[in-house]
Amino acid sequence: MRFSSPTQFMAQRKSTVDSAFPGDIVGLPDSGGQFKIGDTLTEGEILHFKGLPSFSPELFKYIENDDPMKSKQFTKGLEQLMNEGVAQLFINQFNNRKIVGTVGQLQFEVIQYRLEHEYNAKCRWEPVHLHKACWIEADNEVELENFKKRKYQYMAKDTEGRDVFLADSSYMLTMAQQDFEHVKFHFTSEF
Repeated sequence: MRFSSPTQFMAQRKSTVDSAFPGDIVGLPDSGGQFKIGDTLTEGEILHFKGLPSFSPELFKYIENDDPMKSKQFTKGLEQLMNEGVAQLFINQFNNRKIVGTVGQLQFEVIQYRLEHEYNAKCRWEPVHLHKACWIEADNEVELENFKKRKYQYMAKDTEGRDVFLADSSYMLTMAQQDFEHVKFHFTSEF
């Protein structure tokens, strides 16, 4: 990979660098959206490194493009904001609608403001009542598929394509955990 102006940060100063060493803090311009928070770059070493975990959001809303003429700007802006870690995006498998999950109300306002002022796109929010988003997995593929079929209207995919169960209440989550004891429910995206 080639970078136009990699920058090293040291206290209050920054400088353009040609090489870096372990422990250096380097900023890489990423206008193409190739990287996201938690990515690791190596020269071929095999690393086992988990990225930064994404915690299960507490607030959820459907997000819709408010101006069909600006769909490219809306899609690009939403994708880049999600890659920055502003919030989490889920695609509902039942109706293909986009659901944004956050840990605070202010994040919805930040997304709306940034879409409008940085990407020239407008969005509108619609409420959706959800209790928790859980990333799911199982050793038994048949049981996992059975769970996904039974809970189809509550299934979503995250931006990495992983299965996410969107429980609409704590009771529903508890019942799902009891009924499908071999399905693992994770409350962070790193497992």
